[in-house]
Amino acid sequence: MCGIVGYVGRRQAAPILVEGLHRLEYRGYDSAGLATPEAGAFRVIKTEGRVQQLRNLIKEEIPATIGIAHTRWATHGEPSDANAHPHLDASGRIALVHNGIIENADRLRAQLTAEGVVFASDTDTEALAHLIGRSGAPTLEEKVREALSRVEGTYGIVVLDLDDPDHLVVARNGSPIVLGIGESEMFVASDVAALVRHTQQVVYLDDGELAVVRATEFHTSTLAVESSPVVKSPTTVDLVVDDYELGGSADFMSKEIHEQPTALGRALSGRLNERFATAHLGGINMDPRELRAIRRVKFLGCGSSYYAGQMGAQLVEELARIPADAEPASEFRYRNPVVEADTLYVALSQSGETLDTLAAAQELKRKGGQLLGVVNVVGSAIARECGSGIFLHAGPEVSVASTKALTNTATSLAMLGLLLGRVRDLSTADGKRIVAGLRRLPEQVAEILAQEHAVAEVAARFADTRSMFFVGRVRGWPVAREGAQKLKEISYVHAEAYQASELKHGPLALIDNTMPTVIIVPDDELLSKNIGTIEEIKARSGAVIAVTNAELPEGLADAELRVPRNETELDPILFTIPLQLFAYHLAAKLGRDIDRPRNLAKSVTVE
Repeated sequence: MCGIVGYVGRRQAAPILVEGLHRLEYRGYDSAGLATPEAGAFRVIKTEGRVQQLRNLIKEEIPATIGIAHTRWATHGEPSDANAHPHLDASGRIALVHNGIIENADRLRAQLTAEGVVFASDTDTEALAHLIGRSGAPTLEEKVREALSRVEGTYGIVVLDLDDPDHLVVARNGSPIVLGIGESEMFVASDVAALVRHTQQVVYLDDGELAVVRATEFHTSTLAVESSPVVKSPTTVDLVVDDYELGGSADFMSKEIHEQPTALGRALSGRLNERFATAHLGGINMDPRELRAIRRVKFLGCGSSYYAGQMGAQLVEELARIPADAEPASEFRYRNPVVEADTLYVALSQSGETLDTLAAAQELKRKGGQLLGVVNVVGSAIARECGSGIFLHAGPEVSVASTKALTNTATSLAMLGLLLGRVRDLSTADGKRIVAGLRRLPEQVAEILAQEHAVAEVAARFADTRSMFFVGRVRGWPVAREGAQKLKEISYVHAEAYQASELKHGPLALIDNTMPTVIIVPDDELLSKNIGTIEEIKARSGAVIAVTNAELPEGLADAELRVPRNETELDPILFTIPLQLFAYHLAAKLGRDIDRPRNLAKSVTVE
């Protein structure tokens, strides 16, 4: 959520700042702004709305070679020009952009108001700008430290001082900040997407760290008032600007749906071992004896990562025959969980910055839990916190709705289940069967995508629907949950997911000719049960869309979304693909802004 860009160097800052904001639009936002020093004052340009509107407000060349910029996703105060960032202190000498939430903002605002400060916005961020501006410390670095010592909450901030406008001060606690290293120029951003046009050399700040950034150097230290230096080594990101371009696609969601065969190929490459019928996951630093000592696996994630975790739990139980389950990371972090020494905890996050998942990982680490990270961003906070795990290799995922990252996550967890199974009782024959099934996934996903037109026709038939059920049993249950989420988040059509067996326990009362049901029907041991569920729905005049690889009785379902057969354990991975296409085309039929659904952001860093 939100986007931060900062620049100091030899070039004009404004074009770099605006272009960086454009690269961060996918994160979700409602307003945009920038600030640069000019003739003894800050030139602040900000507006409610899109980055293009900000670009339109820049009527002339801005000579400044340092500046900060921001796209805001409202938390305190409605979207408006006044609430847009950057914010200034009362003297107009301090400019600040901020991601996160200052939890004690109301108390700070009350104290500052009592001291005579007049606020120009309804934001929590402005209170921090005033705290910095009122500090009596001699340098901007010390002013920021002093002000942040009074702050409770999360933040990624960049601060510029008009009285010393040759450097930026940057700090992080719970909201991502990355530095980009150029030739006699430096960049700051909340996401590497804003940097890759200019540099691939980056430094990630950790929580509780501060950086002073000049055109030719940077210095990092701990955030405490009594600070100490921190040595940070640059890393090279394997990304280029074309990774964030649409190419010939209408939008990023469509582009990323169609990238899935290639992304899956990257996830599987070098990780399948035919000789021993197992998976080789180099990021898991555990020998067979340690793997055998695991007695339970718990997956932690939010949104689609959580549903992928549910698929993973089913795979681990089937392949390794050890208990496994998934839980929303946000619930786990607050319920004072029992942390077991022989449980493997797996933190799932596409961005690697999801705050709830990061906090859960930190609590597990503090309590000595065995922890793996499954992320799509090298160098992200969760990757650094966990230290070991599985990299998804999905490539940048720009659309808010997760598609290829979800598919690669589920596939990676299938490989984890295979690895755990083969050090236990999964036979060589069954291991080879799963390895062969995993190898077939990319071409089978491509086969489903080739039927997109048929899925679009089904979506168009149901575009007037106001509400839908998604149901499935056992392996199909997390698929149904993910399908319902996709439909809700990009089409704004209400959808609920249920275990098929739970329909009789209340929800069946809602079935009539206005309530279609999407049902997941694998050709497995529960096929007859799922056919019975369809018949119950049809008996109540409900329309049925079956996502299936089985031969259903002719005319039983009103529409079928066909899926090729793989191994039974791996079928759920394939079943998610037509549901992505279904949600996409229904949303397109309704004219939705698919890449930027309302009220949502890509990288959620505050709960």
